[in-house]
Amino acid sequence: MRIYEGSARQDFEEVFRSIGAFLDLRGMKDILLLEAPDGFVVQGLVVSGASVGTWSDTIGTVTKETLTFLDEDIARFMEEAGARRGNGAEPHQAGHYEVAFRVIGRYMDDQKPRDVFFFEQDGAFVLRLLMSSQAGSRHELAEFTRDDIADMVARGPSLRHTQTKP
Repeated sequence: MRIYEGSARQDFEEVFRSIGAFLDLRGMKDILLLEAPDGFVVQGLVVSGASVGTWSDTIGTVTKETLTFLDEDIARFMEEAGARRGNGAEPHQAGHYEVAFRVIGRYMDDQKPRDVFFFEQDGAFVLRLLMSSQAGSRHELAEFTRDDIADMVARGPSLRHTQTKP
Protein backbone atom coordinates (compact mmCIF):
# COMPACT_ATOMS: atom_id res chain seq x y z
CA MET A 1 0.00 0.00 0.00
CA ARG A 2 1.45 3.28 -1.00
CA ILE A 3 0.41 5.02 2.23
CA TYR A 4 2.65 2.60 4.13
CA GLU A 5 5.69 2.60 1.85
CA GLY A 6 8.84 2.97 3.87
CA SER A 7 7.21 1.98 7.14
CA ALA A 8 8.46 -1.01 9.08
CA ARG A 9 5.08 -2.72 8.97
CA GLN A 10 2.43 -3.00 6.28
CA ASP A 11 -0.70 -2.69 8.37
CA PHE A 12 -3.24 -4.63 6.32
CA GLU A 13 -4.91 -5.62 9.60
CA GLU A 14 -5.99 -2.09 10.44
CA VAL A 15 -6.65 -1.05 6.83
CA PHE A 16 -8.91 -4.03 6.13
CA ARG A 17 -10.59 -3.73 9.51
CA SER A 18 -11.53 -0.14 8.62
CA ILE A 19 -12.74 -1.07 5.14
CA GLY A 20 -14.74 -3.94 6.65
CA ALA A 21 -16.42 -1.56 9.11
CA PHE A 22 -17.42 0.70 6.21
CA LEU A 23 -18.83 -2.27 4.27
CA ASP A 24 -20.80 -3.41 7.34
CA LEU A 25 -22.37 0.05 7.56
CA ARG A 26 -23.12 -0.02 3.82
CA GLY A 27 -24.69 -3.48 4.06
CA MET A 28 -22.57 -5.03 1.30
CA LYS A 29 -22.31 -8.79 0.82
CA ASP A 30 -20.26 -11.18 -1.36
CA ILE A 31 -17.22 -8.94 -1.47
CA LEU A 32 -14.40 -8.77 -4.02
CA LEU A 33 -11.40 -6.60 -3.13
CA LEU A 34 -8.34 -5.77 -5.17
CA GLU A 35 -5.42 -3.53 -4.47
CA ALA A 36 -4.75 -0.71 -6.92
CA PRO A 37 -1.71 1.56 -7.08
CA ASP A 38 -3.54 4.33 -5.20
CA GLY A 39 -5.90 2.37 -2.96
CA PHE A 40 -8.44 -0.43 -3.28
CA VAL A 41 -11.37 -1.34 -5.50
CA VAL A 42 -14.21 -3.10 -3.69
CA GLN A 43 -17.20 -4.70 -5.34
CA GLY A 44 -20.16 -6.26 -3.60
CA LEU A 45 -23.88 -6.82 -3.60
CA VAL A 46 -26.19 -4.29 -1.95
CA VAL A 47 -29.91 -4.57 -1.32
CA SER A 48 -31.73 -1.33 -2.04
CA GLY A 49 -35.37 -0.41 -1.74
CA ALA A 50 -36.18 -3.01 0.92
CA SER A 51 -38.99 -2.11 3.29
CA VAL A 52 -41.27 -3.74 5.77
CA GLY A 53 -44.83 -2.60 6.10
CA THR A 54 -48.02 -3.76 7.74
CA TRP A 55 -49.65 -4.71 4.44
CA SER A 56 -46.70 -5.92 2.45
CA ASP A 57 -43.04 -6.70 2.63
CA THR A 58 -40.76 -5.55 -0.15
CA ILE A 59 -37.61 -7.60 -0.58
CA GLY A 60 -35.78 -4.92 -2.54
CA THR A 61 -33.40 -5.04 -5.45
CA VAL A 62 -29.96 -6.58 -5.27
CA THR A 63 -27.42 -4.59 -7.24
CA LYS A 64 -23.68 -4.91 -7.73
CA GLU A 65 -21.86 -1.84 -6.49
CA THR A 66 -18.23 -0.96 -7.17
CA LEU A 67 -16.38 1.44 -4.88
CA THR A 68 -12.89 2.90 -5.19
CA PHE A 69 -11.12 3.78 -1.97
CA LEU A 70 -8.11 6.02 -2.44
CA ASP A 71 -5.33 6.25 0.12
CA GLU A 72 -6.95 9.39 1.57
CA ASP A 73 -10.25 7.51 2.03
CA ILE A 74 -8.45 4.66 3.80
CA ALA A 75 -6.72 7.09 6.15
CA ARG A 76 -10.10 8.71 6.97
CA PHE A 77 -11.74 5.29 7.53
CA MET A 78 -8.95 4.34 9.92
CA GLU A 79 -9.35 7.59 11.89
CA GLU A 80 -13.15 7.22 12.04
CA ALA A 81 -12.92 3.56 13.09
CA GLY A 82 -10.38 4.37 15.78
CA ALA A 83 -12.62 7.16 17.09
CA ARG A 84 -15.65 4.84 17.20
CA ARG A 85 -13.72 2.22 19.13
CA GLY A 86 -11.96 4.65 21.41
CA ASN A 87 -14.62 7.14 22.47
CA GLY A 88 -15.71 4.96 25.41
CA ALA A 89 -19.30 6.23 25.22
CA GLU A 90 -20.66 2.81 24.35
CA PRO A 91 -18.99 -0.47 23.55
CA HIS A 92 -18.19 -0.94 19.88
CA GLN A 93 -19.90 -3.97 18.34
CA ALA A 94 -17.82 -4.97 15.33
CA GLY A 95 -19.71 -6.29 12.30
CA HIS A 96 -18.99 -9.39 10.25
CA TYR A 97 -16.69 -7.78 7.68
CA GLU A 98 -14.83 -5.66 10.22
CA VAL A 99 -13.94 -8.82 12.16
CA ALA A 100 -13.26 -11.07 9.14
CA PHE A 101 -11.19 -8.47 7.27
CA ARG A 102 -9.17 -7.76 10.40
CA VAL A 103 -8.01 -11.37 10.79
CA ILE A 104 -7.37 -11.69 7.05
CA GLY A 105 -5.31 -8.50 7.26
CA ARG A 106 -3.36 -9.93 10.21
CA TYR A 107 -2.58 -13.04 8.15
CA MET A 108 -1.42 -10.86 5.26
CA ASP A 109 0.77 -8.73 7.54
CA ASP A 110 2.61 -11.93 8.46
CA GLN A 111 2.98 -12.88 4.76
CA LYS A 112 4.13 -9.40 3.59
CA PRO A 113 2.63 -9.52 0.08
CA ARG A 114 3.32 -6.89 -2.57
CA ASP A 115 -0.20 -7.02 -3.99
CA VAL A 116 -3.58 -8.32 -2.82
CA PHE A 117 -6.74 -9.66 -4.43
CA PHE A 118 -9.46 -11.58 -2.63
CA PHE A 119 -13.08 -12.50 -2.87
CA GLU A 120 -15.76 -13.97 -0.67
CA GLN A 121 -17.94 -16.93 -1.55
CA ASP A 122 -20.56 -18.17 0.93
CA GLY A 123 -18.65 -16.74 3.90
CA ALA A 124 -15.29 -18.18 2.81
CA PHE A 125 -12.47 -16.06 1.41
CA VAL A 126 -9.96 -16.86 -1.34
CA LEU A 127 -6.84 -14.70 -1.38
CA ARG A 128 -4.29 -14.24 -4.15
CA LEU A 129 -1.13 -12.64 -2.84
CA LEU A 130 1.80 -11.46 -4.93
CA MET A 131 4.90 -12.55 -3.06
CA SER A 132 8.47 -11.49 -3.80
CA SER A 133 11.69 -13.29 -3.03
CA GLN A 134 15.23 -13.42 -4.38
CA ALA A 135 13.96 -15.95 -6.94
CA GLY A 136 11.39 -13.45 -8.26
CA SER A 137 7.69 -12.75 -7.83
CA ARG A 138 4.90 -15.29 -7.79
CA HIS A 139 1.26 -15.49 -6.78
CA GLU A 140 0.20 -17.62 -3.84
CA LEU A 141 -3.35 -18.68 -3.04
CA ALA A 142 -4.85 -19.05 0.42
CA GLU A 143 -8.39 -20.03 1.33
CA PHE A 144 -10.18 -19.42 4.60
CA THR A 145 -13.47 -21.16 5.28
CA ARG A 146 -16.12 -19.68 7.53
CA ASP A 147 -14.79 -21.95 10.32
CA ASP A 148 -11.19 -20.84 9.67
CA ILE A 149 -12.25 -17.20 10.08
CA ALA A 150 -14.11 -18.02 13.32
CA ASP A 151 -11.02 -19.83 14.64
CA MET A 152 -8.74 -16.92 13.71
CA VAL A 153 -11.10 -14.48 15.47
CA ALA A 154 -11.16 -16.68 18.58
CA ARG A 155 -7.33 -16.73 18.66
CA GLY A 156 -7.13 -12.96 18.18
CA PRO A 157 -6.87 -11.89 21.84
CA SER A 158 -3.90 -14.19 22.45
CA LEU A 159 -2.15 -12.84 19.34
CA ARG A 160 -2.54 -9.23 20.46
CA HIS A 161 -0.21 -9.89 23.38
CA THR A 162 2.57 -11.08 21.06
CA GLN A 163 2.12 -8.40 18.41
CA THR A 164 4.56 -5.51 18.40
CA LYS A 165 3.92 -2.37 16.44
CA PRO A 166 6.52 0.30 15.79
